[in-house]
Amino acid sequence: MERNLKNVLVISLGFLLLFTAYGGLQSLQSSLHSEEGLGVASLSVIYAALIFSSMFLPPILIKKLGCKWTISGSMCCYIAFSLGNFYASWYWYTLIPTSVILGLGGAPLWSAKCTYLTIAGNSYAEKAGKIGKDIINQYFGVFFLIFQSSGVWGNLISSLILGQSSNKVEISEEDLPCCGAYDCMTSDATNTTGSAGPSKSLIYTLLGIYTASGVLAVLLIVIFLDQNKSDQAETEREITKTPSFWSTFLATFQQLKDKRQCLLIPLTMYSGFEQGFLAGDYTKTYVTCALGIHYVGFVMICFAATDSLCSLLFGKISQFTGRKLLFAIATVTNIASIIALLLWKPHPNQLVVFFVFPALWGISDAIWQTQTNGLYGVLFEKHREAAFANYRLWESAGFVIAFGYSTFLQVYIKLYILLAVLVVSVVTYGVVEYIEAKSSSGTPTTPTAEKEKVGSLTQETHM
Repeated sequence: MERNLKNVLVISLGFLLLFTAYGGLQSLQSSLHSEEGLGVASLSVIYAALIFSSMFLPPILIKKLGCKWTISGSMCCYIAFSLGNFYASWYWYTLIPTSVILGLGGAPLWSAKCTYLTIAGNSYAEKAGKIGKDIINQYFGVFFLIFQSSGVWGNLISSLILGQSSNKVEISEEDLPCCGAYDCMTSDATNTTGSAGPSKSLIYTLLGIYTASGVLAVLLIVIFLDQNKSDQAETEREITKTPSFWSTFLATFQQLKDKRQCLLIPLTMYSGFEQGFLAGDYTKTYVTCALGIHYVGFVMICFAATDSLCSLLFGKISQFTGRKLLFAIATVTNIASIIALLLWKPHPNQLVVFFVFPALWGISDAIWQTQTNGLYGVLFEKHREAAFANYRLWESAGFVIAFGYSTFLQVYIKLYILLAVLVVSVVTYGVVEYIEAKSSSGTPTTPTAEKEKVGSLTQETHM
């Protein structure tokens, strides 16, 4: 038990260090690299590469390298992205290629982590005479308890470092309309802030810290994570049972023959749309524009903390309320937030308001993530692998589209698109619930055990 727990802690701390860096960088991309929309373009490329990667790379790499070396190798892909942010005069030739590298490494990283924890849990359960899924759930619980805090640390570091250059300057009222839903659509829009932009030296300091954090993560895995022959043998057995690329590929699209799966596509894509808007547009045209880039980290901490706490809360109370009520709460919260963002003109004096929106967004996102994952697990129990492959595919497609059009459209148009996709999502979700009520009235819709089983998958859609 001590050896297995040590390995779980090593993986957890490794992911904490790695995503402390990546999470902080992701929140800053649209503000740090606003020239020609390079920041959001890099995020779009990451999720496009992730779609490609998730379709065939994980089983191949894990079988060839084993879990330990797949994890450490994939982590190096994230370090490459940090390094790609350094070279200011060659962003298109460094940031885009390293974004592709990160996307390709993302799927093997998460798959190897899941495989390793599953094997470790089953191995200990077999020796101790306990139930395998109980030990696995404990291991995943420890992992996410530690991993979830990466969103706080990464954004806290960025705000503390970049905040050192926050020399306040006076701005006139006529400059303020450039911020918010009706932004000026120029590269200067992000410079009408109440503070001077960060110096190159501060940016390089921040990137240096993030890169060092990633390097420490790799060293932690390479030096302290065990992978003996028995683990390797069991890994190979696990991968041997994994369907081939073509069978997985075909199963993913054959799943679309189920009309319920097709009806859930808008809801799944909306998850990518709404997360993409917060990371790509809210941080740039509301926060950076009106307050300065050093506030982005604090705002995203608010989102991450609210999202994490509410995910835990809604996972517990859903067995009493059912998913329909929670989906209704998320819908109302998001619609109200979108309308308010259309009407609100950001002003530096309204500091609290800048944190209210990410908090509300965190509440609704927690519901979308936990309940949509739970819904997939319940509806497609016999074809869960193909169903979750569709989940990852369509959510990633939502990210790609949201980041892809971010450069070309004004924020108010993006908000209207977000609102339209949300309305369509709710309608098609309602049809799914109607079909289920009609065809399986005797089947419980929200079993607690099923929620626990799919709950560990919720965070994997955040990279």
